[in-house]
Amino acid sequence: MTDPNVERKLVEIMRIIGENDKPLGARLIADELHNRGYAIGERAVRYHLRILDERGFTEKHGYIGRTITERGKKELSDALISDRLGFVITKIEELMYRADYDLDTGKGNVIVNVTNIDKDDYESATDIIKYAMDYGATISPRVGIIEEDTEEDIYVPEGKVAIATVCSITFDGLLLKNGIPVVPRYGGIMQMEDHKPEGFLDLISYSGTSIDPIKIFLRRKATSILDAIETGNGKMLANVRQIPTSATSLAESVFERAKKVDINGHLCIGNPGEDVLYAPVERGKVGIPVMVGINAVAAVEETGLNVETNPVSAVMEYSKMKPL
Repeated sequence: MTDPNVERKLVEIMRIIGENDKPLGARLIADELHNRGYAIGERAVRYHLRILDERGFTEKHGYIGRTITERGKKELSDALISDRLGFVITKIEELMYRADYDLDTGKGNVIVNVTNIDKDDYESATDIIKYAMDYGATISPRVGIIEEDTEEDIYVPEGKVAIATVCSITFDGLLLKNGIPVVPRYGGIMQMEDHKPEGFLDLISYSGTSIDPIKIFLRRKATSILDAIETGNGKMLANVRQIPTSATSLAESVFERAKKVDINGHLCIGNPGEDVLYAPVERGKVGIPVMVGINAVAAVEETGLNVETNPVSAVMEYSKMKPL
């Protein structure tokens, strides 16, 4: 049986090809996959295309590219809606298991967001990212810098430099590694007043969308990070996870240990079964809102610089990440 992760990539590749009326090559498909949150390079795309060709779902047109066949269109239309809606949370769960950073040894991987920046804009963008990180708008001041063709697992388009920022879902991985069952629930917009979180203005469930909620808010240009930094009042990105009430003390201990290695940003731990900053919480659970790592990148977008960000994109060895 084919790996479910491979199957999801095959379906997404068919969607991309099917959305275009002309043959598409591996490079364009890889670029669009990256826009949709898949850290997959051109070589890997070619591998997946061969599988689709063998199944009769795509047809090769020389060096021009592929089109989707009638058989491929039927296969695509038969894809379960529930599978599409569950994709984001499934991807998050997979990365949570792969995030194996050990707070005691200082070794292992954290989950990262990956942002592609034009080389000409790199210096300006990193100045803004550092400004936001120094303020504390993200969960860690550390970043990973990836040049073209230097990281096989993280695809960097030509003419770009990628910056990896620590993703807030890293907290979920840390909780899980320390024996705490955790479920990411919502991504949302947090209203800040007097430099303090006032409450969520909008929430999207991770289990009810095929696109990462944080990316949806980025596309809506819903943030005012720089206003929040400069005046204390603005809108930042945050998300919420739930843990069992009985695990509250252990979670507090994990967060305190994480602070010592520059992983911070949780806003509070809610009361059992009560809404936390207006985010609903189930009975027997506590909610934990956390500022997301992409806030610094959202600040860059607010200045008009063109960047492309993919939340919850990959894992990276934390020791490779350094402050700007």
